[in-house]
Amino acid sequence: MAHKHNHDGHDHAPADFSRAFAIGTALNLAFVLVEGGYGFIANSLALVADAGHNLSDVITLLLAWGGMIMAKRGATARHTFGFKKGTILISLGSALFLYAVIGIILWEAVARLRAPAEVNGMAVTVVAAIGVVINTVTALLFVSGRKNDLNIKGAFLHMAADAAVSAGVVAAGFAIMVTGWNWLDPLISMAIAIIVLIAGWGMLKESLHLTMAGVPAHIEAEAVLDYLTGLLGVQCVHDLHIWAASTTETVLTAHLVMPGGGDDDFLHHTAEHLHHDFNIHHTTLQIELEDGKGLCHTNNKSQGCCWPGKAAAPGAAQFQQSQPSTGGDR
Repeated sequence: MAHKHNHDGHDHAPADFSRAFAIGTALNLAFVLVEGGYGFIANSLALVADAGHNLSDVITLLLAWGGMIMAKRGATARHTFGFKKGTILISLGSALFLYAVIGIILWEAVARLRAPAEVNGMAVTVVAAIGVVINTVTALLFVSGRKNDLNIKGAFLHMAADAAVSAGVVAAGFAIMVTGWNWLDPLISMAIAIIVLIAGWGMLKESLHLTMAGVPAHIEAEAVLDYLTGLLGVQCVHDLHIWAASTTETVLTAHLVMPGGGDDDFLHHTAEHLHHDFNIHHTTLQIELEDGKGLCHTNNKSQGCCWPGKAAAPGAAQFQQSQPSTGGDR
């Protein structure tokens, strides 16, 4: 038996966005205080709703910042992966908190539609316009990391959505000034809530998926299986598991049945390929000289892994989707 972890000299630590988090948090916290205060003065639910949404973003930024710090903590005897999993839990918590804020906004908006209140359209327009600028600047701070880290992507989407929402509030304030239709204020608040709900669905879905040890969205498990079963000398693959250690790092474990065995060069090459072509950062491979468990066909080198106790049809490549094993490899 042989094991190989991918320690190939690449830095897997998440990029440091501490400065971006500090600037973004300070700007948005200051704006929340201004927007919320003017919202009450102008009697605008749209401004108060937007301020509440921006407050949720401040909390989101703080949580994501904390997650980034946790991801950099080293492993311990009791936490052998370190605390990187916390980044996934934080992204899930951020999404759930956002949905709670949406519920509060919708509840208040319905009440306001029944009894519209007088709204200062000018104050709404000016304050929301400031929000467009602040949210756009904050979103740009995270634009470079949105493709590689779910937490950074969450921060970017939150701020980009806020910029769009604030632009809608500007339009609502202007319309109220021109028409005097105060019912536009709660109507825009409901539109804000729906937009944010739709924008946050992807992050909530992906966070839940990763929390359940699902294969990260950017990795095609079948393609990984095809690569492993196509390696020279590999008779079949079983117990293939792919899951996220954090919002930026992916782990793979697999058993390769190789009657001729495999050396360190084979393990190094395979781990390198999985890293560069599939963005899998930590690979553990166990090489077995024979299929002692009877999980694989022994006459076809293209066979993939099989469900325990279920024979695969000739030429088939079935993917094992069970949870990653917590026990030792055997």
